[in-house]
Amino acid sequence: MWLKPEEVLLKNALKLWVTQKSNCYFVLQRRRGHGEGGGRLTGRLVGALDAVLDSNARVAPFRILLQVPGSQVYSPIACGATLEEINLHWDWLEQNLLHTLSVFDNKEDIASFVKGKVKALIAEETSSKLAEQEEEPEKFREALVKFASRFNFPEAEKLVTFYSCCCWKGRVPRQGWLYLSVNHLCFYSFFLGKELKLVVPWVDIQRLERTSNVFLTDTIRITTQNKERDFSMFLNLEEVFRIMEQLADVTLRRLLDNEVFDLDPGLQEPSQITKRDLEARARNEFFRALFRLPRRERLHAVVDCSLWTPFSRCHTAGRMFTSDSYVCFASREDGCCNVVLPLGEVVSIEKMEDTSLLPTPIIVSIRSKMAFQFIELPDRDALVESLLARLKQVQARHPARYDTSRDEDMTSPVFHSTSMCSDHKFGDLELVSSQNSKESEREKSPLLHPEALTAVFQQSGSQSPDFRVSREQIKISLWNDHFAEYGRTVCMFRTEKIRKLVAMGIPESLRGKLWLLFSDAVTDLAAHPGYYGNLVAESMGRSCLVTEEIERDLHRSLPEHPAFQNETGIAALRRVLTAYAHRNPRIGYCQSMNILTSVLLLYAKEEEAFWLLVAVCERMLPDYFNHRVIGAQVDQSVFEELIREQLPELAEHMRDLNALASVSLSWFLTLFLSIMPLESAVNVVDCFFYDGIKAVFQLGLAVLDANAEDLCSSKDDSQALVILGRFLDHIKNEESPGPPVGSHHAAFSDDQEPCPATDIADLIRDAYEKFGDQSVEQIEHLRCKHRIRVLQGHEDTTKQNVLRVVIPEVSILPEDLEELYDLFKREHMLSRYWEQLGPAVQRHDPSRPYAEQYRIDPQQFASLFKLVSPWTCGAHTEVLAERTFRLLDDNMDCLIEFRAVVGCLDIMYNGEMNEKIKLLYRLHIPPALTENDQDSQSPLKNPLLSTSRPLVFGKSNGDVADYQKQLKQMIKDLAKEKDKTDKELPKMSQREFIQFCKTLYSMFHEDPEENNLYQAIATVTTLLLQIGEVGQRSSSSGSGSQDGGEELQAAATSLDQDSVFAQDPQAFPEAAEGEWTVSLEHILASLLTEQSLVNFFEKPLDIKSKLENAKINQYSLKTFEMGRQSQSELKLQSV
Repeated sequence: MWLKPEEVLLKNALKLWVTQKSNCYFVLQRRRGHGEGGGRLTGRLVGALDAVLDSNARVAPFRILLQVPGSQVYSPIACGATLEEINLHWDWLEQNLLHTLSVFDNKEDIASFVKGKVKALIAEETSSKLAEQEEEPEKFREALVKFASRFNFPEAEKLVTFYSCCCWKGRVPRQGWLYLSVNHLCFYSFFLGKELKLVVPWVDIQRLERTSNVFLTDTIRITTQNKERDFSMFLNLEEVFRIMEQLADVTLRRLLDNEVFDLDPGLQEPSQITKRDLEARARNEFFRALFRLPRRERLHAVVDCSLWTPFSRCHTAGRMFTSDSYVCFASREDGCCNVVLPLGEVVSIEKMEDTSLLPTPIIVSIRSKMAFQFIELPDRDALVESLLARLKQVQARHPARYDTSRDEDMTSPVFHSTSMCSDHKFGDLELVSSQNSKESEREKSPLLHPEALTAVFQQSGSQSPDFRVSREQIKISLWNDHFAEYGRTVCMFRTEKIRKLVAMGIPESLRGKLWLLFSDAVTDLAAHPGYYGNLVAESMGRSCLVTEEIERDLHRSLPEHPAFQNETGIAALRRVLTAYAHRNPRIGYCQSMNILTSVLLLYAKEEEAFWLLVAVCERMLPDYFNHRVIGAQVDQSVFEELIREQLPELAEHMRDLNALASVSLSWFLTLFLSIMPLESAVNVVDCFFYDGIKAVFQLGLAVLDANAEDLCSSKDDSQALVILGRFLDHIKNEESPGPPVGSHHAAFSDDQEPCPATDIADLIRDAYEKFGDQSVEQIEHLRCKHRIRVLQGHEDTTKQNVLRVVIPEVSILPEDLEELYDLFKREHMLSRYWEQLGPAVQRHDPSRPYAEQYRIDPQQFASLFKLVSPWTCGAHTEVLAERTFRLLDDNMDCLIEFRAVVGCLDIMYNGEMNEKIKLLYRLHIPPALTENDQDSQSPLKNPLLSTSRPLVFGKSNGDVADYQKQLKQMIKDLAKEKDKTDKELPKMSQREFIQFCKTLYSMFHEDPEENNLYQAIATVTTLLLQIGEVGQRSSSSGSGSQDGGEELQAAATSLDQDSVFAQDPQAFPEAAEGEWTVSLEHILASLLTEQSLVNFFEKPLDIKSKLENAKINQYSLKTFEMGRQSQSELKLQSV
């Protein structure tokens, strides 16, 4: 291994080491007593010494020393436990360093170069420890070295994987290597003497897709704001695209969507992300989406197996998924058979005898006296052991009571809850009839409402009661038959038959219970007894912005339904929404949650409705209910692509699908509840709880397909929206036991002609038959693809809104402002890439106003200031940047926004001279200049300025100019202007003035008129010092001058020498009677006397070239700063 170089004086001290190899610069040595065939006394003694030392103090038997010619000082740079290991290091030195060292002129340079290289190798070894986790560690280490040397990123930029491929530039392919790191996509090619380096931050990628060009049928296209890049000729393009998609998704959500996004535990630290982590994340997300499980569930294993399916009398081939709290099964044929087994329902997991007919079988028994037989399980023993360990953990976490006393034919021993909402038994299936006496009983009930609201507010439908009863009885009979054959608990066999039953519409008396089972909310309900009651007790009575929003929307929630025309339903809705906002403050309350919750309360008990809302918000519709409704917009964008694929003629007619997208947003947010009659929309909700978001996609396509002809003949978007509105408002449910309930969409149904009614059952059947072929995997892939577009669309919206606010306020051109915004945002991102910052929300908060979403701290501002500020002051630039930040940080929270930065730069580039001088003046008085301001290198820190310089100067043509009268008049004019201003700036003290002078001197460095500017500023400085002294004497004598010209007059009469700096500190006495001050007016008037200074501050400045250089150098400057910072940290550690 490589060692941190430390000097030793004797390479063979005490004769403990024997030289094996040597050359001009390196020595390979062996420790005596190791590898010797003979038995010499010295070797034995050394060997014994090493043997008795503990493992920490024991010396490695081989080492390599750095020896500089002509020096007696040596430095160990490598050690090894075997000769083979140390020879690898020796060979590397000979091949990579030996031929390079001869070019150095002195030994110090040789030592410095070798030590620096060894330290870099040590850092590389440290960073490549994760390489052991890769499939081919040696190749990965080699790629790490090349990646670091070619792109010069900081160590924190973790390489995830690499591939050989071609990058197309027009029609020309460039063969090279694609490197995928945690924050960047990089490509390197060196061909025919031409080097190509491409660096694309993931956060800049707007589209990532598989496509084809005229030469190749399959390529990966990366689209950024300005360019498209195609990559092809991968050995496994499917794998490459999957990893790229995962990296882009993780990085964009981590950096741009921190409002609700929580990373998986393995991805919390970007510098630790590996290819395996990303593949595991993809498997986890697919698993959770397939079975609609909580986000906390972590997939442990996926194994091929077969499950005995009694309804088909055979074993069905598929895959078993095991996670923290579930065992799930999915058949190979999509939708044929799925099973979800919560470990809380499992009683035992046992191995059966292995036979030829039943190879490696196991039996999973559940509490409802059902058993599931799995066979053909690879590594059965390890799988069962793992499952039993997790089963024990689940049972220890959630001990529960179960009821097994009732007849299994008609009951299910589902969990009992010890909460206030009575038990949760799914027993005999019977019709819930309307009882007028129940409402009065509920008024006397405790805090929570114990029944579904339809049980209390049952309405009579348009059909006769007998007709309604017969319809419901038929449905209930079909469901009972199904339960008997397929199971009736959450562990039931989920097949195509149950999907058909759901599409027909769930009976009203079973709807709430089946929603609980299909969503697995019943497991959460049973695992948290009393949780909801406690939430209600904690949250009710509190007043905040969220509760005010809830109160405002309570009476807008299904106002046409009698359940929400009185306080019983309103109070239950209030409790559920308030309790959920208290449970999940990151979501709190969003519009449309009230409509969904009100429907849940109609068919489920209050506590059940709460857990159904949890299931919908936190796993079935992820990221839907937040400030920006990102999840709904992603699905909306997916829906647009599905329209182009499934309904190409309609997409061709309506080239801009934004109109359809805008109306479809409410379809996703409210599951059609707000735009379809309630008795029809609940059938959609039935399908949603069984099939997830897929049901909404296919129903939306069916709606468009049913109206495709009318939509294609529509003249404009508004007519198309009216067509859809009328259609949706006339969707009927002939089998509904209740009366028709209007929808919120009635505004679109101003019918001039009768609109034919469509039965919801027919529409749902068409949706499954025509558009039901989308798999969960395809939908998740589309979501990942479109999430990139939606997030980047939000970023573009933010950018455009910020620029719209800023453009009228400044004189910088809009295109330059756009470049500045990109630099500002990239500076924020660079720090997020490689620095350990505080909570990201402090700097990027999507919930804030557009102009305040991105903010930067002092360090980030200093880097940006060096890149774009025209006031470059050499080493003094950093000090000036600190003062500028303090000036712009009005609320002193150490964060400033883009608007403040641009306002300051606008003055620097486009302001008039008096505005620039005023800005400089403010940078040298509090709050910009503080008592702790560190500027130790300033030659003006001590009072060495002389005030003895004449105000009469000779010009080149022999004329003499007297500025006294001119200055007097200028100060009078400035005094008049000062009276018109609202707020007068405080006067500048002597210490502040010295710092002001230093900044001016620094600004003139390397200017073409440097000498003239120095002479001019010396003149002005001397004059201002005299003005300050005159004011000081006037103040001490108590007769303050009313006219600044009198101070100039008095100052001009006492001049006798011509020097700017005095060597004697006593020439500028500190012990003055009064306070030395000058004002902005004095400074501005004095500067106006020197034409060279006026020219300097009024010359036009080119911001475009500055921006171009900044774009090129921003990465390298950040890398340099981080390298310097790490060196400082190393020095501190060594000290």
